[in-house]
Amino acid sequence: MPAPVIGSERKIVSWNLLRRVGATPRDVIHLIEEERPDLLLMQEATEDFDALPHLIGGHYARAPLPGRIHGVACWSPGPFRRPPLACTLPSGPLVRRVAQVIECAAFGFSVANVHLSHGQIMNRRQLRRLVQILPSHAAVLGDFNLVGPTLMPSFRDVGPRAPTHRMVDMVPIRIDRCLVRGLICTQARVLNHYASDHRPIAVRLERSAHR
Repeated sequence: MPAPVIGSERKIVSWNLLRRVGATPRDVIHLIEEERPDLLLMQEATEDFDALPHLIGGHYARAPLPGRIHGVACWSPGPFRRPPLACTLPSGPLVRRVAQVIECAAFGFSVANVHLSHGQIMNRRQLRRLVQILPSHAAVLGDFNLVGPTLMPSFRDVGPRAPTHRMVDMVPIRIDRCLVRGLICTQARVLNHYASDHRPIAVRLERSAHR
């Protein structure tokens, strides 16, 4: 891990794209140009988004969910310290899940990009697995599919409190989240992009001087 940079904020945006019928690569490029993130996390990204480095430059990696056409993906204007890792999570009854663990060269912390199971016991088990594998300074962002407290020891929920998704197009709920350990969140927002059934979230994180 690179030497920590205390007080240096990093802007991270996370968005569930809604595979096939939701956001397109052009929508993602528009979001990048508008928000200028240091790291963009995507869920339900298909192979269509593999063209992003050719369309806008930067660095990109995607980890498809086993047996699915979509998965988690990330884009950064700067290089990764190492290729992002796809870490296996406890599996739900229908879909096997992976988390994408990212270390950007300019960051002093790791980031896990997740699209968790719908089962409210299983998705908490998946989060507890991440507690075990992530370093002391880390963030977990993505589509948690989780209602209520995360029950993730040593991590704090610092994401925006506004709804990010409409369940069955009716009930607004907050399932796109950001959890941190050893980090400070200085800003958290829900963004106004409607190409998907999820709205993106944006946070500004910096490494804490203390655990």
